[in-house]
Amino acid sequence: MESVKSRNFKSAIFFILSLLAVTYCPAQQRIPLYEGAVPNSKPTADRERDEPNAAVDTLTFQVSVPSLTVFLPPPERANGTAVIICPGGGYHVLLTKREGSDIAREFTKLGVAAFVLRYRLPDDEILVDKSIGPLQDAQQAIRLVRERAGVWGINPAKIGIMGFSAGGHLAATAGTHFEKAAIENVRNTSLRPDFMLLINPVISMTDRVGHTGSRDNLLGAAPPLDQIQVFSNELHVDSLTPPTFLVHSDADVVVPVANSFIFYEALHKNKVTAGLYIYPTGEHGFLTAPTFDEWFGRCMYWMKELALL
Repeated sequence: MESVKSRNFKSAIFFILSLLAVTYCPAQQRIPLYEGAVPNSKPTADRERDEPNAAVDTLTFQVSVPSLTVFLPPPERANGTAVIICPGGGYHVLLTKREGSDIAREFTKLGVAAFVLRYRLPDDEILVDKSIGPLQDAQQAIRLVRERAGVWGINPAKIGIMGFSAGGHLAATAGTHFEKAAIENVRNTSLRPDFMLLINPVISMTDRVGHTGSRDNLLGAAPPLDQIQVFSNELHVDSLTPPTFLVHSDADVVVPVANSFIFYEALHKNKVTAGLYIYPTGEHGFLTAPTFDEWFGRCMYWMKELALL
């Protein structure tokens, strides 16, 4: 018969293993992005909601309380690289599953810590200046991850940002406007992402290239020329812009492929390490083609080339 001591020992071991399983499970904790008051926000009720959608699984509306959902790889796989993921949605909604948690779980399989950013969606009802709200949240996410790198087992020099469509615009804005903090940054922590992954991104706010819907939601229906230029990220690339990989479809009728072309050209001109892959077919968001393994594999190959995997 098993002794009480033996049973207690086994129970203790099971409890410890259970804790470890919870700690390192890819489905992780959602944490508030800010401690205390959220900058640039007006007092408002939290109206955030997730709704099912047949095309993309889940849409998240009316984000007013920004957050990060943390996905950590098992410690035996962790390689120190981290990526902050900005879902797309035209600055109107967020595709928090297809372009958020699903991607994060794939990163953890490769040893990469992933953080899904639910950034505030531009709205005059909740933001004093809606044009900078998303950028504030992206900068705060970078600051938070870098300052807690030791806690999460991350190399603070290998923290990247990934964005889809309008989320790609946000990621590119973070990568080209990092020298000017839009948030309180007492420790003077670097707000520069170490690399960028931009998937069919909106880059420009100009009439010729940009996505009108994203521009209207971020800047309003008739923004002044100087504001259009501030948020046209191809105009702000310099030698300090992070290494960048872009993926787009030549057949994209929502966000023209020219967005990726002009950003790549600016990167190349400034001698920034960059990669660009253009698919001949495939709709915006790659809902049916190319396959996930195909386009995500291109991103991972590029990351391996930069010793990020």
